[in-house]
Amino acid sequence: MDEGGTLLLPDCLLYQIFLSLGPSDVVAAGQVCRQWQAVSRDEFLWKEQFYRYYRVARDVPRHPAAASWYEEFRRLYDTVPCVEVQTLREHTDQVLHLSFAHSASQFASCSKDCSVKIWSNDLVVSLLHSADMRPYNWSYTQFSQFNQDDSLLLVSGVFLGPHNSSSGEIAVISLDTFALLSRVRNKPYDVFGCWLTETSLISGNLHRIGDITSCSVLWLNNAFQNVESENVNVVKRLFKIQNLNASTIRTVMVADCSRFDSPELLLDTGRPAQSSCRVFDLGEGSSSETTGPTPAKEGLRHFLDDILDGHVQPTLSENMLETRVAKLLAQGRTRPPEPVAGDSKKYLIFTTGCLTYSPHQIGIKQILPHQMTTAGPVLGEERGTDEFFDSLDHVIDVHGHVIGMGLSPDHRYLYVNSRSWPSGAVVVDPLQPPPIAEEIDLHVFDLKTMQEVKRALRAHRAYTPNDECFFIFLDVSRDFVASGAEDRHGYIWDRYYNICLAKLQHEDVVNSVAFNPREQDFLLTASDDATIKVWRSPRTMRALQAPRPRPRPFFSWFASQRR
Repeated sequence: MDEGGTLLLPDCLLYQIFLSLGPSDVVAAGQVCRQWQAVSRDEFLWKEQFYRYYRVARDVPRHPAAASWYEEFRRLYDTVPCVEVQTLREHTDQVLHLSFAHSASQFASCSKDCSVKIWSNDLVVSLLHSADMRPYNWSYTQFSQFNQDDSLLLVSGVFLGPHNSSSGEIAVISLDTFALLSRVRNKPYDVFGCWLTETSLISGNLHRIGDITSCSVLWLNNAFQNVESENVNVVKRLFKIQNLNASTIRTVMVADCSRFDSPELLLDTGRPAQSSCRVFDLGEGSSSETTGPTPAKEGLRHFLDDILDGHVQPTLSENMLETRVAKLLAQGRTRPPEPVAGDSKKYLIFTTGCLTYSPHQIGIKQILPHQMTTAGPVLGEERGTDEFFDSLDHVIDVHGHVIGMGLSPDHRYLYVNSRSWPSGAVVVDPLQPPPIAEEIDLHVFDLKTMQEVKRALRAHRAYTPNDECFFIFLDVSRDFVASGAEDRHGYIWDRYYNICLAKLQHEDVVNSVAFNPREQDFLLTASDDATIKVWRSPRTMRALQAPRPRPRPFFSWFASQRR
């Protein structure tokens, strides 16, 4: 009994009762009295509630930065941006992409209505500027990215060319005056483009070599094209890469590996990834210079002799023959990967392939310091006469169609949305890739070790067939990862526990999501329903809705202190 004579239940009995309650009931019971409050905060009680409520495997330990099981439960329950607070309807067609400024004061949106809109990110989001790209023969805008100091906006779109519908353009817009500063051709359009430095951007160009063989050239462009001196380069070729079996390079992005020194999240929980993804390090065992005929040239000569003599298998199709000849030609005319230059480096990351036009691989190429400026040799003048192509440093094969990529804030981890091929699927015809799954797998790769970590995240779905598959943009914050889906929802997962925390509803396909880079419990989603939705966490909503105390006049406060 307590001091007032009231009968008390033993703590052990209370504990057993609270174990049978749900989390909200335990919190409510803790407000009855001091004893109940003390039992309701028991660590073992909330550990059980955590594993049971979130369905986390019990061999996964608590997040290393968590203070207690109660606080960890409250973090996942209270800080996920799952409360819709605003719907933006200024676009008149499908909204395809969202991007935040690094300062988080603004964000941009791209749409099938052929406009790029810039929004002011205040307590209530409002439209700041809208640029119509139809006067430049654009069909629609598809991607945008702010440069590092938020002074320029890169906007990528599809260009209505006279003969080739796969062409695109990249425009650079000043965020001070909203003036259009420059335009750069970009082919194919789903290279998208990206910033390498504050004033230089990467674009692509595609050159056909045969029916299913081509090469992709990646260019470094100055954002300011109106230079007066003809001796100053405004464009410079970065890489020239061979494409086999109708594949192309798409979706370029830059990872700054110098940020690896301070990763803000421990991802590895000690369990190996369960995945069929393969990572190939192409920098190992590169052959040194030799004299005389190279093995590639000898192999090509013998292969052509076999063709002329009729010794080639009759099942070899024209496409297979073209691919084999292209491979043999490139073996002796491809520059090997260069050695890593110090600890501070940048990687160019993009989707590619080797078996079919469906992007099923991720290529990684180191960008060296002298390549980060348009100064210096142009159009490969520094090359040897036999070096036509650049080789990749690493290749990640996901055995499926890549439909999205995103980097963690520290640029250490690469998150990849893919729709897998059937197990054991073999590509016979490069123009007929295997069918793809409706389930989307979200893979996680460590760019420091070039290995896949964790199990693939899964909850979201897509239904578009292989030949019509489109990009679904994802985003990563300190603790969470989010993605759109074709099932009319956006999804949020916890990066550490690998669990789905929220489904965010729209009326149509969700194409893009974007976390506020300064406030991860603030999320945007963009959809084919022509809307952008703003989501905040329950904790933020309580803070915004809490009544503010009325300020007391100074003299009344002063008088109360003298009494």
